[in-house]
Amino acid sequence: MQKVENPESISTVKKGSLSNLFSFFGRQEPISEYSEQFARSQEKLSQTIERSDYISRDLSWLQFNFRVLDQARNPSRTLFERLKFLAITASNLDEFYSIRVGSLYNYLDFGKERIDYSGLREVPFRKTLLSAIQQFDDLQQDCFSSQLIPIFEDNGLKLAKFEDLNEKEQKKAIEYFDRTIYPMLTPMLFDHTHTFPVLLAKVLIFGVITQQDGASKAGDDEDNQKLSFVQIPQNLPRFVVFERKDLVVFISIEEIIRYEIRKLYRNVDIKAISLFRITRNGDFTVEESDDIEIDFIDEIRQKIKNRRLGRVVRVEIEPNAPEWMLHLLKKRWEIDAHNIVEAERMIDFTSLWQIVRHPEFKASTPPVPASVPAFGVEAGKIADIFETIKEGDILLHHPYNNFEPVIQLLEEAADDPQVLAIKLTIYRLAKRSRITEALLKAAENGKHVSVLFEVKARFDEENNIREAQRLQKAGCFVIHGISRFKTHTKLLQVVRAENQGVVSYSHLASGNYNEDTARLYTDIGLLTADPIYNRDITEFFNVITGHSLPESYQYLITAPRDMRRQLIKLIQAETKNAKLGLPSGICWKINSLEDKAVIDELYRASQAGVPIKLIVRGICCIRPHRKNLSENISVRSIVGDFLEHTRIFYFHHNNNPKLYGGSADVMVRSFDRRIESLFTLANPRVRQQAIHILDYNLRDNVNSYDMQEDGTYARCELGDGREPFNIHQLFYEVSEEEMMKASLFTDD
Repeated sequence: MQKVENPESISTVKKGSLSNLFSFFGRQEPISEYSEQFARSQEKLSQTIERSDYISRDLSWLQFNFRVLDQARNPSRTLFERLKFLAITASNLDEFYSIRVGSLYNYLDFGKERIDYSGLREVPFRKTLLSAIQQFDDLQQDCFSSQLIPIFEDNGLKLAKFEDLNEKEQKKAIEYFDRTIYPMLTPMLFDHTHTFPVLLAKVLIFGVITQQDGASKAGDDEDNQKLSFVQIPQNLPRFVVFERKDLVVFISIEEIIRYEIRKLYRNVDIKAISLFRITRNGDFTVEESDDIEIDFIDEIRQKIKNRRLGRVVRVEIEPNAPEWMLHLLKKRWEIDAHNIVEAERMIDFTSLWQIVRHPEFKASTPPVPASVPAFGVEAGKIADIFETIKEGDILLHHPYNNFEPVIQLLEEAADDPQVLAIKLTIYRLAKRSRITEALLKAAENGKHVSVLFEVKARFDEENNIREAQRLQKAGCFVIHGISRFKTHTKLLQVVRAENQGVVSYSHLASGNYNEDTARLYTDIGLLTADPIYNRDITEFFNVITGHSLPESYQYLITAPRDMRRQLIKLIQAETKNAKLGLPSGICWKINSLEDKAVIDELYRASQAGVPIKLIVRGICCIRPHRKNLSENISVRSIVGDFLEHTRIFYFHHNNNPKLYGGSADVMVRSFDRRIESLFTLANPRVRQQAIHILDYNLRDNVNSYDMQEDGTYARCELGDGREPFNIHQLFYEVSEEEMMKASLFTDD
């Protein structure tokens, strides 16, 4: 089937308004009209951001999700890329409601006090936040209905109503209902003789109002009405697909059920049918036991079950739902109009993944390019992984550099008779993880395998418990997290007996040991045989697996012990240099910036004249460019084809830069409630690579948004005839010579 170009990207562009096409993803530079639309769309959202010196964490996150939505609104992307990003915004919002709005209700429901960074207390903040989210929902629906659906058929697909199907297709749809769907449906009645049913979160549900056949219909007598619910099975595809000559037709399962629903309600009158979906509070904490590990696991399992039954925090529903039903649901779930979201065109955009991944459209989503070898690493499989690491530290920059050397290190260590022990922290794994298989094999081969498996990783708890038990049964020493703390640090150590003695090889990283996300997330990882790193890592493992308390580390900064204090100390050193007239500068690339103590220290550094360049993908509570507060602070966010997950901390240090990588963001939870680590980038070439990564991030003008003083973001524009600079393309093309020239401040 031949696809046409996105007509929107043609019809709305005047001649000469486009830059050169991007060779990587076939991108066109976003036109100025589109950037103006992005700015206008934020106007209502910006009105909700208070004028304090700090940006609200939750409203800042909403601004981030708007930047993701901006990818779906971008007319230079293919339709299927845009559908993908729309699905991502919906998934993001589901988790936000479940966790952040759920957390807010933990305060509201139990009468606890909470003051947002904006200065608002919990009750007015709920109204502010939910109103802002509803504005975002409106933008999602508008993007889908007014920008994407009109170009569906030009790209070979149709989203159909039942009446849009031809006679043959209708017959097949009815047969599918009778054969597969109908046996799985169970109407659940609620009246004075039936208790209110347990409705599952994130499942499409029909609310059906019925009346006994022959009962009085005058004035729609509510005394004769009954309400029942029909949950649509989760284990069936959202869409039924029909192939036509020039179109792939998708009809939603709920559309078929709606057409045939009378088969579930024989001899009664159906007064109204409304489709809705609920989101429940998924935020929970675990009271860990230091003594009985099995109780800890059982408690997590119970909390997972409770998450499925948590209080309702959102109802997405079709327009014009009966007031009688809405009133009943509001009363039952103790919610109000702020928790009700009308979905004008479609409920649950996450199901768009089925369309994006349909084989017919595979060629319409640009492929991820092949990775390139890291500096100091040969192409393909490394001939001798241990000798290569011993030759010098290796910095891997994913996904541009393959994750394979990390896998190779583990797999070869599992088989190598000289390897004595393997130690690893695990937060999230791939579904069919080669990491797990390598560890199982190592245990079978008699290696000592120690794994700190964080079973509290949100929404991965069940998978992590299952994988941890597999390792335990194979003879691995498994620790299910640390009491009161989540283990988020990413560390691997292989201990090997060699001719000159025992040598350790380590990997320190910003990202998870997950080969799937390593192809989609940007991260850094350091492979090293340096004795100082390995001594620190050995000590650190002793801390998190036992009761050791080392006095200090040479190359590690750890949390919850002293990471906040050390970062503040490094900021203060830059402040002191600026006051003395010495060169200074700070540049960080992180996911989130929220800790008030660190923000205040950055404000003081800015006031002393320290230039501060922050690259913060998501939540950012610092307010840049405010007079007499943060005039020397700039913030940018990069949102594009890869999820920016790298953490790098740069301090200019009077022309002798100090750089750190690691797993931690600048958040209260990272400093106080997590086992985290930052690691010094000691090797000069590795340090220069990190400077180059930061430099390219600051030069990007395709995926970047600059934060304004009011908390909103402006798209970076090319302007002045500048060429497009797309880091998601250019990191695949970096030469060592070019990397060595990079700098951030004077005389790096």
